[in-house]
Amino acid sequence: MPAQHIHIVGICGTFMGGLAQLAQSQGYFVSGCDENIYPPMSDQLRQAGIELMEGYKPEHISHCNNGSGPDCVVVGNALSRGNALIEALLDSGLPYSSGPQWLAEHVLRDRWVLAVAGTHGKTTTSSMLAWILAQAGLQPGFLIGGVPNNFGVSARLGESPFFVIEADEYDTAFFDKRSKFIHYHPRTLILNNLEYDHADIFSDLDAIKRQFHFLLRTVPPSGRVISNAEDVNLVDVLAQGCWSETETFGGIASGALWQLELSADSEPTVRLDSTDLPVGGWPIVGEHNMLNALAAIAAARHVGVKPDDAIRALHNFAGIKRRLELLDSVNGVSIYDDFAHHPTAIAATLAALNETKSEGARVFAVLELRSNTMRMGVHDALLPSALAAADCAWVYQAQDSSALHNAAQEDLILNQSLEEIIDDIRQRVRGKDRVVIMSNGGFGGLRAKLVQALQHDSG
Repeated sequence: MPAQHIHIVGICGTFMGGLAQLAQSQGYFVSGCDENIYPPMSDQLRQAGIELMEGYKPEHISHCNNGSGPDCVVVGNALSRGNALIEALLDSGLPYSSGPQWLAEHVLRDRWVLAVAGTHGKTTTSSMLAWILAQAGLQPGFLIGGVPNNFGVSARLGESPFFVIEADEYDTAFFDKRSKFIHYHPRTLILNNLEYDHADIFSDLDAIKRQFHFLLRTVPPSGRVISNAEDVNLVDVLAQGCWSETETFGGIASGALWQLELSADSEPTVRLDSTDLPVGGWPIVGEHNMLNALAAIAAARHVGVKPDDAIRALHNFAGIKRRLELLDSVNGVSIYDDFAHHPTAIAATLAALNETKSEGARVFAVLELRSNTMRMGVHDALLPSALAAADCAWVYQAQDSSALHNAAQEDLILNQSLEEIIDDIRQRVRGKDRVVIMSNGGFGGLRAKLVQALQHDSG
């Protein structure tokens, strides 16, 4: 009997691309299509032998299985009514599912799910947690919204009951407006933080809190919720009702069960209920990332990994592609890539670069306003202060925003041209400077173009 065929619409998103790899590992024949096919996900999928089709064309589903169509179409949340493929799908009568629903029914059922939710840090924390479990010999499965360098792939089926998933609050599909994470039913849940985001989906912060409350309702009484004690919005969510065991994490002044002590004169220390656990040489940059690590250590303990073993595992944590990833160093100038697309994440990225830079070095930032929330101008008033830690920042294709235009000056430049940004950077940078490119998309190939331009100048 031939393998069942699933066709994934929107396959090059990190979530759907990871789902494709999991389905193939289970023996399904997998194909998919997307409007924008670009690395690193397209490389992963092609290396896995998954057929990719360009665009959202009705014939992508009508030609499958010798014209009978796939056994199931899995629809990504970027697709909506009015799309030609979606209209053809509904007319065809073919079975269809959302990605989160398909994952819950075919991968997560009967597994111990460890989910990481929050506005920021989901990818990093999930990657750290999966690596800790792997180093402990637990052979976890995982689905992460990025590519952890320790694994080289964003998804793996695993060989144990444990499965780590990045739990996104974005909506599920055009026919299911609940948050994705409602489908996952975690036994271990990390709540990193909670801020207003996804303005195209949520009317206000309370609407997001409501979805997080619904998530808490899915955690069993024998489960564990690990929450950031310093986040007032999470405190509000927990106050709405929590029926599971809870643990908290935070800085030394938080009063949390798990605490992170930072000192300019010594290595960080993890403190568990008044017991100090020295870190001793983590390759982790930035306080926000160290708190991510703290949450991952706490979650790993829930499945039996000792904190000392988890701390040691993170000594070999190699980071994630596009999360403060060093792309190249040209004549002493370091070029970084980062996924930051929210003011809080932008400020955290710049703080981490400033903390570790050489004396006399400067930090330059280039930001693409690409997410729906950024394009809507929701965070315009916060962006100038978020970018203030950069010696100079360029905001690409900023909309007509009075908040941004009023703040624009010599060290905050609004620009419509990638070529002009590259030329400006070339004129300004010198040895030991750092340039970070922040976007959650391809950014018109800016990363490679800037590296090539600097290499040409040094040549």
